[in-house]
Amino acid sequence: MGTVFAIILVFVGCCSNVVTLELLVREFPGAGNIITFSQFVFIALEGFIFETRCGTKRPVIPINNYVIMVTMFFTVSVVNNYALNFNIAMPLHMIFRSGSLIANMILGIIILKKRYPASKYLSIALVSAGIFICTIMSAKQVNMANEGSEEQGFYAFMRWLVGIAMLTFALLMSARMGIFQETLYKKHGKHSKEALFYNHFLPLPGFLLLSTDIYSHCVHFSQSTPVLVPVIQLNLPIMWLYLFVNVITQYVCIRGVFILTTECTSLTVTLVVTLRKFLSLIFSIIYFQNPFTPWHWVGTAVVFVGTLLYTEVLSSITVARKKAE
Repeated sequence: MGTVFAIILVFVGCCSNVVTLELLVREFPGAGNIITFSQFVFIALEGFIFETRCGTKRPVIPINNYVIMVTMFFTVSVVNNYALNFNIAMPLHMIFRSGSLIANMILGIIILKKRYPASKYLSIALVSAGIFICTIMSAKQVNMANEGSEEQGFYAFMRWLVGIAMLTFALLMSARMGIFQETLYKKHGKHSKEALFYNHFLPLPGFLLLSTDIYSHCVHFSQSTPVLVPVIQLNLPIMWLYLFVNVITQYVCIRGVFILTTECTSLTVTLVVTLRKFLSLIFSIIYFQNPFTPWHWVGTAVVFVGTLLYTEVLSSITVARKKAE
């Protein structure tokens, strides 16, 4: 029952979160900071009450280790959100972030001196090829969308390149954070809820550096079209409503993944998250009518086949069928 409930939370929470995120950034492409800040405040408040018991419970992992982890986590979150302001479409954003396997493997080889079987290298090659195809097709769309003026087209393309560089940096930083987190868990044991709280609580002062941007978006959000919220019968600016739903669904998503990690193997967790990403991508393309060529579909398919190959899902299904026979 716990597994089914967790899978429902992941699909409902994460997919709904992607929808509200796109609704927000379509209206205000630079709204990433206020979105991230709101999510961090909510998750930190929940963790402060239920995980640390209002600060009375001491952390198991030393706080200085959390400071290092949090610095990386904060950087990744902010850079990923800022990338949406540089001509990066939401589908490409989702596909690019699916390349975390590449970054994890590369840094695992360099830092942890890991070695992988041939199937892993093949899967990484497929993921890399899929992302490369989608990136090239998106670059062509940026050029085509700005054919009217050569100067404007060049400027838009350069902004897009900056966005790609930001996504690449965030991808590598996220992988480095994962390796650091893995070494901490090996030394101190797994404390996912504790890490979730400190990853969202400690970075809050860092948002003071972004306070001007956050405040300006608060003003913009307050000036958006008011809508009547049925349950409480209150008129609320629609952007604030989108943000509220985004924060709640982000929490549901994270909680679902946490429950899933305690109920299932890492293989099952990876499969569920991968399928969730694919469903979110399809919905984003169809509902929001994001430009997606046949080559984008080819690249997307290659990325997900590579991901499934990496997690050995396909071979596990084959083994299960043979046992059933």
